[in-house]
Amino acid sequence: MNLRSSWALVKGLWLSWLQYRSFFFILAFGWMIPPLIYMLVWYTAAGDQGLAGFTRGEFAAYYLVLILVNQITFAQTNWTVGDMIRTGQMNQILLRPIHPIMDAVAAEFAGKLVYLIFDVPIVALLALLLQPQMDFQALNGLLFIPALLMAWALRFFWGYWLALLAFWATSADALLTLQDTLMFLLAGQVAPVALLPGALQTAAIVLPFRSMVAFPVEVLTGRLNGTDLLTGFAIQAAWLAAAVILYRLVWTRGLRHYAAIGG
Repeated sequence: MNLRSSWALVKGLWLSWLQYRSFFFILAFGWMIPPLIYMLVWYTAAGDQGLAGFTRGEFAAYYLVLILVNQITFAQTNWTVGDMIRTGQMNQILLRPIHPIMDAVAAEFAGKLVYLIFDVPIVALLALLLQPQMDFQALNGLLFIPALLMAWALRFFWGYWLALLAFWATSADALLTLQDTLMFLLAGQVAPVALLPGALQTAAIVLPFRSMVAFPVEVLTGRLNGTDLLTGFAIQAAWLAAAVILYRLVWTRGLRHYAAIGG
């Protein structure tokens, strides 16, 4: 696809989604609730003395950035792929003169635009009330961009290949639910990864879930030094490569197995 046709697809989907913006705003608000709850818990626990190297302002900064990163990286289309395969709607996408992955990516981009219309003002208001603090440097801002892009790509492709297992199973939603549960525990949502106990902290660093959410948050808020940054990017890139390879394998073999009437 060229850029012109790609943008036309995004624009069409965005205009379609705006017709149901109230529904998507409710979804976005629902996704904000858990991070807000844990932010208030840690914000209160830190008190005036701080907790485990975090001050109140640093907890506020961490979770406000996490709210935005979590919604930007969340891949909502992964939850629809299984239904499209099961009901035969995948037929329509396969007949289009574009690769099906481009349709999903366009829907992702359009969805992010709708969600951010709601998210950014809310986070800005909370920032005025809570006065977040972080060790921000220009380098952190520059490194945050590739970290965020790879986090979204990893979360998208990892969920996409799991969803494609619907080529063989009735539904892959259980695997996606398990993924979200592990992300809730290991992606820095319940607590920053630095506050997790030993075994959980090691699992969070080694497994892909921290790379999907917590890592770009830690980059922007200045929680990582040079060695930790290099290690984090290396782990993120390795898992992203694995996710793309798994997607290609499952897609190729699943498409050979796929058969549907109607759609």
